[in-house]
Amino acid sequence: MVHEPILVLAATGGQGRAVTDALLGRRARVRALVRDPQRKAARELADQGVEVVAGSLSDRRSLITAMRGAAGVFAFTTPFEAGVEAEVVQGQTILAAAREAGVPHLVFSSVAGADQRSGVPHFDSKARIEAELTAGEVPHTILGPTYFFDNALGGAERVVDGTLDLPLPPDRPLQQLARTDLGAFAAEVLLNPAPYVGQRIELAGDAPTPTQMAAALGAALGREVRHRQVPLTAVVNPDMHAMWTFLNGPGYRVDIPALHAAHPEVPWSSFADWAHRTFATAAR
Repeated sequence: MVHEPILVLAATGGQGRAVTDALLGRRARVRALVRDPQRKAARELADQGVEVVAGSLSDRRSLITAMRGAAGVFAFTTPFEAGVEAEVVQGQTILAAAREAGVPHLVFSSVAGADQRSGVPHFDSKARIEAELTAGEVPHTILGPTYFFDNALGGAERVVDGTLDLPLPPDRPLQQLARTDLGAFAAEVLLNPAPYVGQRIELAGDAPTPTQMAAALGAALGREVRHRQVPLTAVVNPDMHAMWTFLNGPGYRVDIPALHAAHPEVPWSSFADWAHRTFATAAR
């Protein structure tokens, strides 16, 4: 059992919280880096026994301080606050801090498809961070989650009203993942690093078509939900347009049966399971 704490960066975000919860579920010691320890989400972590420290993904000194004495680090970067160049700088800062702090194992959450030269800006930024990580000296594992189930929540009101808007043909499978399954997988890698060091592992739990997604959401809500195929031309954000073009083209390439057979310790939620957990209360 790991006795030193595992450091989770951006611990109050979607991915960080999922990893923190999974680690706590396995009785691991957790140290969480947050911007504001007084925020409600940070105080909730502290109430669960998490060691909460203040810092920023772009502040090397605070990262080094938080990383010292950690058995491993879960790292995550985002382009959705200040853009892809800022994300690359975040990654470089995290890697420099990890090198200086002597981190024994860093788990970096990238994205599935980042190694495919997709032309998707937020995939390519993560590919640049991956390249620096693999060229450096910090022992690491790269995880590549696919599309998260709860991205559907971006249109939650539309779903509840009976429409699932997706820029995909109705019969096109979309590989997806529950954040809780990312958390469970990352916790396993962080607590048992030896088999995973140097690996890049892409993660998916299910691959429903939009028609199947709409049916699952409808079953959860107890009313009909229909898929509406949004034209790609209507996706005006350049990054999102590039991503949906990729998902309509080569798409993710996770060998889901092989992944699940190799990792039976992960629950691997189906989209239908997730939809029922998430939307069943809205049906009442």
